[in-house]
Amino acid sequence: MFPSSPSSKAFRSLLMTLPHKVGSLKSSLDIFSKYSINLTKIESRPSKNKQVFDFVVDLDESVEKERLEKAIKELVDTNSCETIKFIGGNSEIPWFPRKITDIDNFTRKCLEAGGELTSDHPGFNDKEYRDRRKMISEIALNYKHGTPIPKINYTKAENQTWKIIYDKLTSVYPKYACQQYNYLFPLFQQNCGFLGDAIPQLQDVNDFLVDVTGFKLRPVSGLLSARDFLNGLAFRVFHSTQYIRHHSKPFYTPEPDVVHELIGHSIMLADPDFADFSQTIGLASLGASDEEIEKLVRIYWYCLEFGLVKEKNAEGKSELRAYGAGLLSSFGELEYSCTGVDKETGIKCEYRRFIPEEAAERSYPITCYQPMYYVVDGLELCKEQIRSYVNNQLSRPFNVKYNPYTSSVEVLDTNEKLVALSGTIQNNIELLRSTLKKLNTFDD
Repeated sequence: MFPSSPSSKAFRSLLMTLPHKVGSLKSSLDIFSKYSINLTKIESRPSKNKQVFDFVVDLDESVEKERLEKAIKELVDTNSCETIKFIGGNSEIPWFPRKITDIDNFTRKCLEAGGELTSDHPGFNDKEYRDRRKMISEIALNYKHGTPIPKINYTKAENQTWKIIYDKLTSVYPKYACQQYNYLFPLFQQNCGFLGDAIPQLQDVNDFLVDVTGFKLRPVSGLLSARDFLNGLAFRVFHSTQYIRHHSKPFYTPEPDVVHELIGHSIMLADPDFADFSQTIGLASLGASDEEIEKLVRIYWYCLEFGLVKEKNAEGKSELRAYGAGLLSSFGELEYSCTGVDKETGIKCEYRRFIPEEAAERSYPITCYQPMYYVVDGLELCKEQIRSYVNNQLSRPFNVKYNPYTSSVEVLDTNEKLVALSGTIQNNIELLRSTLKKLNTFDD
């Protein structure tokens, strides 16, 4: 949030977007007053959205960073601000979560949720279905980090929809899913109830993921903004819906549902390389500009949603296999992406070698099969490519470090923090050297 040191005299101001309601500005100013933060100027700005007000407030440059951080956190926690950005030097740094509990602030910021369906949705005219989705979404809205994920008592019809999709997809995974997916799937069957007779519970899947890669599932009522969703990945948190698509079209859904989340995403999150580059994209999104968020979303789309990997089959021949969730949860596109031809239309797709810099600039369709897929030579290599991209291509004026012990991120913005980081690296090098010595002694 603050790329410069506390003693810096750089000009500081905040761009705040407030809800369009009586007293919203006063409540925000009261929070600043509570933390003894002096404001030198308040200026309104026109907003394209008539439901909000935009204000720029200039801060006394002597304000302490710790007090300002607390004030900003309270502004977000209490929903006094829709969004808040720090403006300093030549960049605007959007607010971002520092602790995993800060993600609770995303709960009620879904773009689409529950029973609010568009007229072209398969379940739009089904009141029972809309009410059911709304009920399940309300459960997610009330969820807080650290509490057990509520169990959903899925209906017979919902479990039947799951079974239809499950049976169809599992019949083609040996042929089209990547090696990691086919290795992990039986483990989910054994540990998470990934069977055809009933929809698995998020808590069961969450417990297994925490044990193998440290990733957590968190229920969400609908689509989050790209920034909020990616920010969650920084803390190894994946937001997952719990409602299922409409039974009338089991092989189609216009938005993510529990099938897409569980069959598509959760299994690959148990792979260390996949989990690592998911978090790498998430960490890169913290405090990133809107333009850079768009680039990260494109990389996410072409890898984590629609990525293909080149693998050797039993005969030693190269084949394309899917590791992206959008493919692994779609029978039709899974086959199309791996064979290169749509059986119904004869349309052929294009393949390109994955280059993050290219993928970050390439737009994509969302209502049809992808006309082009990026292919990686391995998930470990993909992880290194993404890591190199975020370290060298993004303009964010600071780096962040994730602390797995406290589930928090630290902005590396002072020499003292770099010294502490170098000490950690040195300790790891010493551990590596000692271990190698012991292994060599044992071999001798």
